[in-house]
Amino acid sequence: MKGTPLADRVRPETFDEVLGQRHLLGPGCPIQKQIEKGKLFSMILFGPPGSGKTTIARLFAKKFSAEFVSFSAATSGIAEIKKFMSKAQERKKLYNTDTIIFIDEIHRFNKAQQDAFLPYVEKGTIILIGATTENPSFELNSSLLSRVKVYVVRPLSFEDMKKIIQRALTSQKGLGNRFKLSPEALDFLANISDGDARVALNALELCTLSAKDNYIDLKTAEDVVQKKALKYDKKGEEHYNLISALHKSLRGSDPDAGLYWLARMLEGGEDPLYIARRLVRFAVEDIGEADPQALVVAIAAKEAVEFIGRPEGDLALAECVVYLAKAVKSNKIYLAYEAAKEDALKTLAEPVPLHIRNAPTPLMKKLGYGKGYKYPHDYPDAKVEQEYMPENLKGKKYLKDE
Repeated sequence: MKGTPLADRVRPETFDEVLGQRHLLGPGCPIQKQIEKGKLFSMILFGPPGSGKTTIARLFAKKFSAEFVSFSAATSGIAEIKKFMSKAQERKKLYNTDTIIFIDEIHRFNKAQQDAFLPYVEKGTIILIGATTENPSFELNSSLLSRVKVYVVRPLSFEDMKKIIQRALTSQKGLGNRFKLSPEALDFLANISDGDARVALNALELCTLSAKDNYIDLKTAEDVVQKKALKYDKKGEEHYNLISALHKSLRGSDPDAGLYWLARMLEGGEDPLYIARRLVRFAVEDIGEADPQALVVAIAAKEAVEFIGRPEGDLALAECVVYLAKAVKSNKIYLAYEAAKEDALKTLAEPVPLHIRNAPTPLMKKLGYGKGYKYPHDYPDAKVEQEYMPENLKGKKYLKDE
């Protein structure tokens, strides 16, 4: 066990030790019911980092005495998948032993990689357990989803986090009561970890290296984590207050305030991709055609964050914030589209004028589809007077300066 991270040493060994997931593992609940029936089945575990997805998969394999094979979708390809499948087939044939293939970050697999599992799942060659932090409905193939059960693994609560830290302090597999943690330090570690048990336990382990007389107080914990407990709740009011402050600073052309609010969010634990998406929205909503390059910069910042992650990606967001703050502002397109949308919702049954309809068949041409349409390229400067609006909106203008 020496050299094994604390988070792995104190990993739950039974389903009863898993915190925060009673809706799945409690008496009469979905996974527990399947276990009682002695039935192996493939599943997708959808939930935030550090909530127990890997632990549940390992315990599932342990309960059924199945071979457990784990690999990451971020680093594995189809060749490696096929190698695992071949070994699973051989194991089943020779020893009648089931193989559970656990795939972390399964959403990172492309369609072809996901499809590679289908025949093996259908034949029962393997039991597939995938873990993802992304919504399976959007990230996984429908063909794969139809062959597995999807379970939501809930975020660990503040109280759950405190129990996990306290268990690590007292467990003989963990710190064996060799260290004491002040109540303030306990609350700090539970809060700063944002529901991620591994983050909390890694932080606790680092604290033991700096503890004086085996006592960990709040200052020690803050110094080790290297950031204060910021007043920031990613799902509460402060989350919306801060993104509003950033948005309004950029709209007001204040790059310094924009940089400050950006740093507040990033250092408070906000998802950088959430910020990137809001910057893209700002580029089209508050700048628009006044500076079309703003959207290019915002998209580039998003792609940079996806490509290199944090902390390097923070500078891409900072560069974008400064550009957007300094750019010329215009909400003309935003207002024009809102007005067009309002009319569209009121006139959903309004027919498309015959002359601008597509006419791919002789019958449609006979009915007048496309008749009288003037092809702009047949006219000087590719411009021709022609009505494109439906009958009840003829002459309507949405762009105010047009």
